[in-house]
Amino acid sequence: MIVVIDERELVTEGYHSLFNREGVASAGFAPEEFGEWVETVADDELKAVSAFLLGQCAEGDIRAQRIRERSAAPLIALSERNSLDDTLRMFEWGVDDVVRKPVHIREILARITAIRRRAQQDAATFTEIGAMRIYFDGRDPEIEGQPLPLPRRERRILEYLASNPTRRVTKTQIFNAIYGIFDEDVEENVVESHISKLRKKLREKLGFDPIDSKRYLGYRLADT
Repeated sequence: MIVVIDERELVTEGYHSLFNREGVASAGFAPEEFGEWVETVADDELKAVSAFLLGQCAEGDIRAQRIRERSAAPLIALSERNSLDDTLRMFEWGVDDVVRKPVHIREILARITAIRRRAQQDAATFTEIGAMRIYFDGRDPEIEGQPLPLPRRERRILEYLASNPTRRVTKTQIFNAIYGIFDEDVEENVVESHISKLRKKLREKLGFDPIDSKRYLGYRLADT
């Protein structure tokens, strides 16, 4: 999920629509709402955030240090003025990147991916579970060396399961990571449909179902 912070509701709603077209969950906040939310939101919910986009806000409304204390997700400032002083001030404030508007939504997504990739240079960019190699940089997974093309949300579910190898994750946690914690237009049960389709594809390639589920406990990946 991508969080957009801007004092103009029209702007946050516009970005929500654009990200939705790309199959990416998002949530919009006014600065004062965001400040309260980031202070009180549960850690599990905050982990669903893949980036923060900072738009028009009064100076001092947003505390970058507090965001950094709670999340390592990229923080990108959206600038509406071609001002070197403004750009330098934003970097000093603590953002990872400054993007001048207008900017295509796919460029924003590419910049987020690039920042996350650099941050993960010293960490694994993939994990192997049995015959599966699951990437965390947007690439499709591989099974016995062969790519398995997946729709975005099925791939994200597989990545999320692989990133939590030692514990089960609940349907709610998966929904928050894929759709965002504020999406009221989608029923949480859609996760079961995505997982059912993902299971079918994995079973066809592996010969068994690698997604182990326990009622009330959640899901995890198994290698056999």
